[in-house]
Amino acid sequence: MRFFKILYLLLGLALLGVVLAGVDPGEVWGQVARVGVLGMAWLLLLYFAAFVIDSYTWQMALLEVPLNARWLYRTWKVRMVGELFNNVIPAAGFGGEPVKADLLKSHYGVGYRAGTASLILAKTINTLSLVIFLGLGFAFMWGSPAFDTAYKTVAGMGLAGLGIGIVLFWAVQRWKVTSLAGTWISRFSFARRLEEGLHHIHDMDERLVRFYTEHRGRFVGAVALALVNWVLGAVEIYYAMDFLGHPVTLTEAWIIEAAAQLVRAGLFFIPAGIGAQEGTFLVVCAAMTGSPTLGVAVAVVRRFREVLWLVWGGILGGMFSLRKASGSR
Repeated sequence: MRFFKILYLLLGLALLGVVLAGVDPGEVWGQVARVGVLGMAWLLLLYFAAFVIDSYTWQMALLEVPLNARWLYRTWKVRMVGELFNNVIPAAGFGGEPVKADLLKSHYGVGYRAGTASLILAKTINTLSLVIFLGLGFAFMWGSPAFDTAYKTVAGMGLAGLGIGIVLFWAVQRWKVTSLAGTWISRFSFARRLEEGLHHIHDMDERLVRFYTEHRGRFVGAVALALVNWVLGAVEIYYAMDFLGHPVTLTEAWIIEAAAQLVRAGLFFIPAGIGAQEGTFLVVCAAMTGSPTLGVAVAVVRRFREVLWLVWGGILGGMFSLRKASGSR
């Protein structure tokens, strides 16, 4: 496992090297400097708002806790720490989920089953809304003269593959496929031991189905809020491009953000999407503005924000560790 982690990291660094080799670092930094302190503060505020919304959608999936400001603050802190691990562990964004479940249990008394079910639901809600966001982005790209047929075909194939995968992921939960498969397999003599763990699987599936069938309002509302979160990512690109001195329309910013998220989802095994995100910004911005350097500058601005967020998550993680050591809750 460690070998693959190192391999994926090296792959990302190699992609990043290819990207940087095609631009002038001095020119990139000159453009990044144009954002300024106030511009960066505005971009950070936008991302903070998006992260709070993201935390609230998770809170909506956690049926065992009330929808109040106190629990929103708690889910926000736990999510901050979990996203630190999600960005550094190549596990399709699931590397930090066990950390979140453990923090919920050890600090706030939320059981592992309830916490795990809410994390599965939150991930499903987030990815379903991502497919909607990417679908609209693809529609905008299809109508844009800046991209030729090859770009549009590749984007369409990637979106189709991701969409099918997400729908199947939801269907497995909604119709208890895991429980049904486990029950069927346990009928055979070689799999008798599975019966011991089936009640855990059944319990988890019941929790997921209960949310989808008995709390449809929450489900729809959470998907809508998660979509707002993705849209704020496009708004962040919109303002970043403006601060860099190359304003684009909101539709064009949507295309850039959708392309970046699609590639990042496809190359999930690369920690933090290193190289992949920068390459996507370079290609898409070059096609839309004629300036590859501008794309790398946008990527640098976003990386600065991501690094700051990871540091913040690390600080909160340290605070959780101190609280755990002292036995406080």
